[in-house]
Amino acid sequence: MSQPDPALLDAAFQKFSAHFSGLSASKAIICGSGWSGVTEQLSVIRSLPFDEIPGLGNPGVVGHHGELALCEFKGQQVWIFKGRRHFYEGEGWTPIAVPIYLCARADVKELLLSNSAGAVNDYFEVGDLMIITDHFNAIGDNPLVGPHQKIWGPRFPDLSEAYALSGRKKLQQAAQANDLSLREGVYFATRGPVYETPAEVRAWKSLGADAVGMSTVPEAILAHAAGITVSGISCMTNFAAGISPHPLSHEEVTATTAQTMPKMQALLKSWIALG
Repeated sequence: MSQPDPALLDAAFQKFSAHFSGLSASKAIICGSGWSGVTEQLSVIRSLPFDEIPGLGNPGVVGHHGELALCEFKGQQVWIFKGRRHFYEGEGWTPIAVPIYLCARADVKELLLSNSAGAVNDYFEVGDLMIITDHFNAIGDNPLVGPHQKIWGPRFPDLSEAYALSGRKKLQQAAQANDLSLREGVYFATRGPVYETPAEVRAWKSLGADAVGMSTVPEAILAHAAGITVSGISCMTNFAAGISPHPLSHEEVTATTAQTMPKMQALLKSWIALG
């Protein structure tokens, strides 16, 4: 797959700038499967459908609403991407890169990436929320492959702390404000769209994976390279293959996030309010 299309990225920013003229925020959230509902308790200042943003387009997965909204909570404003695009949708890196490019051009300082994931760690339970401390890229590609584009920082970005310690501490602070307990662990990203096999899960577990999913890592790479402070949070919506007592399904993912929504909403509201 080719790298993000510079012309489409610029066109996306032009649309963004015109629609949200005079508005700004230093924080942004990208909502994973089932996470879009966290915005229901926030005040929406202005919104824009994904399909009106060049290069982005509507998400191809249930549970991703497909809308960019500037929201406010307790005096703090935040960009919220209600849904995301995935590499397995087959449209290359541009749809995945557009939200990160908009954040970089709009001078966003903090980005929170959320997702739904399968639990690999034996101590995790369905419904747990996990702070991502590190990742393993098993997608088989990287959005930075190709000619160097200066918006993404140096040619060879250092990923020693792709998920900033300061961001992880902020998530813990938000959790403590709501008496929530958060797990911490390594997120293993696969290409998808198939769920993993039991043999794969055993192998990844031996490599140190705590959770597995099909997103987040490309966005974290791009945002970190662009100089944005990145945090990540996963909702354990099921046990991974070979651990789960039944076949995996996206219906289980959306059902679990719906049940876990009060915790997710409380955590993100407090994260926003911390400024």
